[in-house]
Amino acid sequence: MKKRYVKRTLVLVVLLLLLALLAWLAISLIRQRGKSDAGSFDFAIQDTTAISAIEIRDAFGKTITLTKKNGIWTDENGKCVEAQNISLILDVAKNIEFKGYLGDSSKKKLVNLMSTQHIRVRFYVDGEWEKTWYIGPPSQDHYGQIMLLETEDNGKSKDPVMMRIRGFKGFISPRFFADRKKWMCTSLFSYTQDQIESVEVMNQENAKLSFKIQRNGKRFSVTSLGKSLPFLDTANVYRYLQEYRNIHFNMANMELNKRQCDSLLRSPFYCRLTVKPWGGKAINLRLYRIKSEEAQRNEMGEMAYWDMNMLWAALPSGELVKCQYFVFNPLLMGQIYFPGIVELK
Repeated sequence: MKKRYVKRTLVLVVLLLLLALLAWLAISLIRQRGKSDAGSFDFAIQDTTAISAIEIRDAFGKTITLTKKNGIWTDENGKCVEAQNISLILDVAKNIEFKGYLGDSSKKKLVNLMSTQHIRVRFYVDGEWEKTWYIGPPSQDHYGQIMLLETEDNGKSKDPVMMRIRGFKGFISPRFFADRKKWMCTSLFSYTQDQIESVEVMNQENAKLSFKIQRNGKRFSVTSLGKSLPFLDTANVYRYLQEYRNIHFNMANMELNKRQCDSLLRSPFYCRLTVKPWGGKAINLRLYRIKSEEAQRNEMGEMAYWDMNMLWAALPSGELVKCQYFVFNPLLMGQIYFPGIVELK
């Protein structure tokens, strides 16, 4: 009887130990799976104000590093970058969220695809590397992106997952590009009327429309072809100078190659605009017409074979950008503000 009791007790103890071991294994697996899952889709950076640098490398090997110093974002060479593009990236970093796992049938194909074609984005927080995103193709429903995550704690995720931007239906990848032309700041002039010392417009197509505004203390003079206007309404000078508060070009040069650019820069320009701020260096823009196969009506009401929507502007650096007449005509057509310009002889 006693032996039977001991035997039952031993069996019971063994069973309890096995159950405890199985429970421990189950809990361990759950914890590991949870840690693995979290490590594969924890892309978000909640405090985006702490992001100090973003390095982007596209699928063609182009790279750009965006850095923040004293709250101002520039590229690694200190050149201005478009603030709106930075805002779009920070919005993704804060609002990116898990969308779903990949099906077993497509996982292998996408893993192989991402190994050769992806956008790599490295985030640095307070000067230290935080996370790296590998952005692959869009999800099948086009409402998300296939991505991989790499962190110091978990390394690089083994399997890609589907991610999306909270509250947004669309791709993530278009917000991440390494083409420096797309990052160029579009602002050309941002002056109040009191910040401008002089403005000169040299019109090579019609010299009579050339003019210069010069500030002398609190007084102004307007001249054309070296002659002063006999009468000047100072209110019109202020109205004209107010146009320089927010002048942007439309887009960087994405269509002319180096040979075409050199050829254009050697050709006669349409207008040259020179703006000199107080205590600063004069900024020169040379403006070039864009040829059109069909005649269009120009700003003087005449028919001409020029594109009357867009023109080229050569920046002081020599780089070409595209501008709109809608933006530049108020700067170039001084006769609107100073009718006496065309009357001078």
